[in-house]
Amino acid sequence: MTKVTFYQNSDRQCVGFEAKDHAGYAEEGEDIVCAAVSALVINTVNSIEAFADDEMTVESDPEQALIRMRVKGVPTPSCQLLLNSLILGLQRMEDDEQYTEFIDIIFEEV
Repeated sequence: MTKVTFYQNSDRQCVGFEAKDHAGYAEEGEDIVCAAVSALVINTVNSIEAFADDEMTVESDPEQALIRMRVKGVPTPSCQLLLNSLILGLQRMEDDEQYTEFIDIIFEEV
């Protein structure tokens, strides 16, 4: 199961996330859940880098199917919009009967 933990500050703003583990929906290379999560996550990181003025740290480990991103400081409105879009996309996947057992969304205050 892919687990995505979203980190929120005390104002409930998303300040980062960690996505890890393989979904297990299908064999490696055929897993559409992993592909969808990867596309959403990578696009979000790239979009924040291209369209928002936020500094962030990004760590990844392909062997562990792990990517971790944290915004430095308070996220800008552009960054928040992009992170909220990621949350929406992943929650819609989690809510779908076909995929719900392969993805888990968690919110954690930091």
